[in-house]
Amino acid sequence: MITYLRGQVVESLPNQLTMDVNGVGYRVLIPLSTYDAISTVTGSVTILTHLHVREDAHTLFGFAAPPERDLFRLLIQRVSGVGPKIALTILGAISVDDFKAAVVRGDVEYISRVKGLGKKTAERVVLELKDKVGVVEAWEQAEQPGTPNAVVNDALLALINLGYKRDEARRVITQMQKSGEISAESSADEIIRSALRILN
Repeated sequence: MITYLRGQVVESLPNQLTMDVNGVGYRVLIPLSTYDAISTVTGSVTILTHLHVREDAHTLFGFAAPPERDLFRLLIQRVSGVGPKIALTILGAISVDDFKAAVVRGDVEYISRVKGLGKKTAERVVLELKDKVGVVEAWEQAEQPGTPNAVVNDALLALINLGYKRDEARRVITQMQKSGEISAESSADEIIRSALRILN
């Protein structure tokens, strides 16, 4: 799987770009937020990617930052009826933080303002993220005053995105905190790797 590209942007449009990576040109579909982030960058650019495979096409989607790619994957993998095109439209219209806040509030009206989304799809986005994934509870926790560690919360969200149940992931992370495996210097990657060893 192609996880990122590093090279020169040959052509950029609000919804796609062409990158030259060591003489090979890659066409990458991007949200408007990524276009805004790279439009002023000169020289070499790094784009995080998601390769979407169908019978008739292999399509690369690109993102300027990990939260964008994480939310894109969450939407296409966890919400029925939301494919890459709709997920890209959502990312282009709403920032990741605003989207999370809207889902936590259950603000269907705000999400349905995304062009081409519609109220029914917005309702499904909110309901299925709450019912199926457990991510919303982690987002809610992150918004609470005095949240102990944003890195720990990021690790919890990553484990949920990998398919583990929220309660199971939280139990393992709590166990690691009590045993001293998680320190103030721990990175999200380190916490995730340690948690996976316990979960597996």
